[in-house]
Amino acid sequence: MMEAYDRFELLINDRIVKTPVAIASMAGIVDAAYVLERADHVGAAFIGGYSIDAPTLEASRRMAGEGRKEFLYDDPLEALGREIDALKQSDVVTGLNLRGSTPASYAGVARAFEDAVVYEIDAHCRQPAMLKIGCGEYLLRHPAKLVEIVRALKAEDVTVSVKIRAGIAADDAALARTVWKAGADILHVDLMDFGHNKVRQIRNASPLTLIANNSITTFDKAMDAFSHGADLVSLARKSDPWTLAGLDAAIARSAEEGGWYNAPKQLCRGGDIRALAFCCMPVKACPLLPVLERIGLSRDDYLKFKQEAVKETPLEDGKSTCFGSLAWCCKISSPCMFRNMTLEKKGLSAREYMRCKHHLSEKIMHRIFDEEESADESS
Repeated sequence: MMEAYDRFELLINDRIVKTPVAIASMAGIVDAAYVLERADHVGAAFIGGYSIDAPTLEASRRMAGEGRKEFLYDDPLEALGREIDALKQSDVVTGLNLRGSTPASYAGVARAFEDAVVYEIDAHCRQPAMLKIGCGEYLLRHPAKLVEIVRALKAEDVTVSVKIRAGIAADDAALARTVWKAGADILHVDLMDFGHNKVRQIRNASPLTLIANNSITTFDKAMDAFSHGADLVSLARKSDPWTLAGLDAAIARSAEEGGWYNAPKQLCRGGDIRALAFCCMPVKACPLLPVLERIGLSRDDYLKFKQEAVKETPLEDGKSTCFGSLAWCCKISSPCMFRNMTLEKKGLSAREYMRCKHHLSEKIMHRIFDEEESADESS
């Protein structure tokens, strides 16, 4: 597993995620047995959806009577316990996709299983029976209730994911910020027909671990999601073993060669704010300037922060480069003989250079979002 961490540097629920390919929940279909058949090629799996209290179980029975697949049982905790125990034999990070009618219902499940799993709030289901009792997409139109559920789960000191359908909330970026500030750790987004622009919009709004979902079944589609801000991609109906194996292998090869599996496009080419790691000094009119203004970072602060962030790292110097430091150099895919000469002189491979840029981007994200959160808490 340390090899996987070295490749992706990805943790969820304090566990190494061996590949940024996940299985998304499908009610009545995705359970422990489904995941175990595919466990070799997924890093995380969200089983369920599971109804966890009397109102949601009654809604599930009504939906099953109408021909939908549902997980039905008399004792939710006993049923969930069996699934969690079955998955202990795998190295897949497990999430439970849950539908409850009250925050207390979610908290009760978290108290039962503590930090053994990720708890995913289903704000995605659009079946009328669930909407009627305040579940699924209802939460996207009534975010105050969603916030209550996130806070109830976080009070149990567990990892929380929120599964949403894009385009339902009034503003998906605002929703991402809302659930982040409420304490959520992961946002799992069914992109519908919105594509990478929605991924970038959400990535620019919060530091949440971001899982992109919906028809991402090829390497090209996965890399498109990654390059605009996704940390993982998830599959549901197309999560057959062959598709998963192909994605896993292709993404692993790319990570080995590139050093940063979900490196963003450069800012001037439509990249998200992680791409500040590739931006040069703010000396001319370019897309960097409005981004700095939007995130409330002055040019001087940006200069000082980046110079400080690369101290005692391989990016600190680079006298032959345009601005005298690799901190200001672009993505390795952009041709630059001065950068490449510097890398060769330093004995720094392209892969190592991109890993260093990845670490710089993490510092930038912390600077933008952690300081904002600290300011909110002190105000």
